[in-house]
Formats: sequence, structure tokens, C-alpha cells
Amino acid sequence: MKESLMDVVCCPLDKADLELDADDRDEEEILAGTLTCTECGEAYPIEDGIPNLLPPDMREEASA
Repeated sequence: MKESLMDVVCCPLDKADLELDADDRDEEEILAGTLTCTECGEAYPIEDGIPNLLPPDMREEASA
């Protein structure tokens, strides 16, 4: 995920801003980390450079 996407992504639940916590990055991309909603506190994982912005209940169904 490119850090510049932070200007356009928002929480799918309440459309609030997301705060980035990058665990692993290369020169241009965030490879792993978490996006956390500044309003509701819901956390969305970034894995292999892809942010998973599915709501929590849909994330659980998708992994099953």
C-alpha cells in the first residue's frame, strides 16, 4: 500500500479518518501494519501491502 492512499481511505463503518501504524515497509510501500479508525477504534490489517478494509464481521466470514 502506498502511504499516499492515506488521503483517500477511510473507515468503512463510520467514514472517519484512519491512523497508520506501519510494521514493515520498503522505500515506497507499506508491506505490513494496521490502519485504526480515529473514531470507533476498529483496526484493519495491512498484509502483503494490501489493506483489508472489510468490516469485522465480513473479515471473519471471508477467512472461514
